[in-house]
Amino acid sequence: MNSPHMRIAIVRLSALGDIVNTAVVLQIIRHRYPDAVIDWYVEEAFAPILTAHPLLNSAISVPLKKMKKTKSLHLLHSTIHELKSRPSYDHIIDAQGLLKSALITHFLKGKVHGFDRQSAREKIAAWFYDTASAIPYEMNVIKRNVLVITEALGITYDENDIINKKPLFELHEKPESLKGEKNIACVIGASWPSKCYPKEHFLTLCDVLPYPCHLIWGSEAERDDAQWIAERSHNAHVAPKMSLRELISFIGHCDLTIGNDTGPTHMAWAMNRASITLFGPTNERMIFPTAINIGIKSPSSVNILKINRDDFSIREINPSTILQKAKELL
Repeated sequence: MNSPHMRIAIVRLSALGDIVNTAVVLQIIRHRYPDAVIDWYVEEAFAPILTAHPLLNSAISVPLKKMKKTKSLHLLHSTIHELKSRPSYDHIIDAQGLLKSALITHFLKGKVHGFDRQSAREKIAAWFYDTASAIPYEMNVIKRNVLVITEALGITYDENDIINKKPLFELHEKPESLKGEKNIACVIGASWPSKCYPKEHFLTLCDVLPYPCHLIWGSEAERDDAQWIAERSHNAHVAPKMSLRELISFIGHCDLTIGNDTGPTHMAWAMNRASITLFGPTNERMIFPTAINIGIKSPSSVNILKINRDDFSIREINPSTILQKAKELL
């Protein structure tokens, strides 16, 4: 259906980096269908980053992790009831390709589009779709996200739609801690230990970078690592605890972000700010490289279809290599 008032549901529940990288498609949709009603179904923990987004009608929180943790039948039933009670959609798009995201689409009313069986991360998800796109899993993740959604809507696009994007989220007032000279954000954590650049290397790097380094953390263990670095460096500072919306604005005000392959690092690309993403067990498929957004990969080879979480080769990236690239970007 090509009505300018079409109703569109995007299902991309997690993770933070994938949500950030998928948000670029909102600008593409709005350019073609400015009056479309767009709802985004997202895991409860990540909903704040999409709440009140100017290009969305609503961000609908789905408490999957809470249901898994509490095993509450009441929460399960109430969530299913809420999904079933939503108005029907002209297009429902599973931009994740997992069983859990496919199940969410199953309870919504309307035709569902997703990745085909060969393209979905979990093949069983494809059973829930009415139509599907054949998009190789090995393709760049941002391009994959955009393709599955634009193909569902019959929108043609080229890479300039991504390259020339506006910042994907709102930028709020510059924090007091970033007033004055240029600032660098260092994202020291990640979802797996093998994706984390060693704190000792971050210490070396912070001491030779030309501007203050703000250590971004998301857990108490990461905060302890940030404190360890800050106590030993004349140039590193522990960033304050921040909400997701505060974090994306903080990074949006930094002149450079250096970090592991994780959501906060990807925020810099989303906000059109310079970034260096460090890769060990993953690779540059996870970013959209630009003149100011680059990746540095460790010497190991990566099979994206079978990630080796025991690949700690990120430790082999020399801080001097990062410093050289940082100076070029700054």
